[in-house]
Amino acid sequence: MEVKKSSSRTSKFLHNTFFAVSYQFVVLIAGFIVPRFMLQYYGSEINGLITSITQFINYFNLVEAGLSGAAVYALYRPLAENDYKEISAVVVATKRFYMISGYLFLVLLAILAVIYPFRVHVDALNSWQISLLILILGFTGILEFFTLGKYRALLTADQKLFIISISSTLYTALNTMILIIMSIMQLNIVMVKAVSLSAILLRSFILYQYTRKNYPYIDYKEKPNNQALGKRWDALYLQVLGAIHTGSPVVLATLFTNLKVVSIYSIYNIVIGGISGILSIFTNGLSSSFGDIIARNEIGILQRAYQEFEFAYYSLITVIYGVAFVMIMPFVRLYTRNITDINYDVPILGMLFVLNALLHNLKTPQGMLVISAGHYKETRLQVTIQGIIVVIGGMLLAPSLALFGILLASIISNIYRDIDLFYYIPKNITKLSVYKTLKRVLYTFLELIIICLPFRYRIITCNTYFQWILYAFFVTIYAILIVLLIGWYFNRQEMDGIWKRILKLRRKVSGRK
Repeated sequence: MEVKKSSSRTSKFLHNTFFAVSYQFVVLIAGFIVPRFMLQYYGSEINGLITSITQFINYFNLVEAGLSGAAVYALYRPLAENDYKEISAVVVATKRFYMISGYLFLVLLAILAVIYPFRVHVDALNSWQISLLILILGFTGILEFFTLGKYRALLTADQKLFIISISSTLYTALNTMILIIMSIMQLNIVMVKAVSLSAILLRSFILYQYTRKNYPYIDYKEKPNNQALGKRWDALYLQVLGAIHTGSPVVLATLFTNLKVVSIYSIYNIVIGGISGILSIFTNGLSSSFGDIIARNEIGILQRAYQEFEFAYYSLITVIYGVAFVMIMPFVRLYTRNITDINYDVPILGMLFVLNALLHNLKTPQGMLVISAGHYKETRLQVTIQGIIVVIGGMLLAPSLALFGILLASIISNIYRDIDLFYYIPKNITKLSVYKTLKRVLYTFLELIIICLPFRYRIITCNTYFQWILYAFFVTIYAILIVLLIGWYFNRQEMDGIWKRILKLRRKVSGRK
């Protein structure tokens, strides 16, 4: 029975992963294309304006913070036990809280639309156009609160992330096509954003129809179980501080620099954001699987699966960020070619971006378990300290060092949080030795040094994207070989475990017993 459950989890994970990879591929392509069109047809200032407004709206989404995570956690057990009455009670409570959060979001969006135009100046837009743009960019959030939130929580907890990926893929593709066509037509940016965001209605329709068909037992007249979402407030605090950490660079750049500097940040962040999107595939698909294991108190399975995942994830980020260290500046130079309103070619900035992202992702396996186990309250103090470091440090360093100071503050905060979680997870959840994780981190940096060393004194110049892809391909092959060799020497047990999982899955797919 235990083997059957494990096989089912692996199968669901890979099914979700396939569609999540497809979605992230579309997001990655869209993330590269859209900013380039913004720069080419509207300039760095408009690109920086959209980046800045989007980050403020992301902060307003925090009125929902904790609700989705608490709802997913509350649904693990009733879904595992097929307790339809309890599932309905949690979903109804989730819907109620999303409605309340939606009204709060609307109020904050309206306040931003009134205040923001007085803080920034844009040559191409007047104050009322900036306000209208804010309301348009907030439309997706409004729809999320009032229609989609409860469906996302249910599908996530039931390990049905693939339907979210499919609907989001279609939305992103349609949204991007509309943006490209209207940008080429050189229409007003407010009109462009208004029409393109209408594509979100397609995603809403798909999620609604799928949930209605596959969860007919949900009774929306059931008495809401508000107590089941009790962890919401602890989760909220964790998400708020997490969002402050990830979003503060744009806000600080808006307050202490100008919109063109914000645009520089957004271009470097295209690479980092694309990488983060790809890496999130693995944690999104596994978070609910680990939550299910923890809910069943299967400590042996948890330890074995987590060690294999930690090794695989660290190997993955070593390859990806090793390539990023080498290839980020050739990409930025190629991407911003012929853009002359501000200088985007700053190699030290590129290195700091990649280093910061690497340090952020080192704690991803541990952070995933915090969410899976519902340890929101227990980690509140540590997250607070991390938030204080990035905000206070950024405010002190930004006036004199601009983006360099903002990134340094973020790097310091990530180092603190990495060390904290490396010790917290073994002690409180997995009961494993902390030294295994620390050794894997050491191997990660050793591998990165070996990967980057041959390119230390060689500047890669790419005149076309095909040339860049070709260079990146060979650097990736080299990085994979380094990671496999060192992994085989120091982590052979975990590699064997992962290989056995792959063979079992292959037999299952081919129909062999």
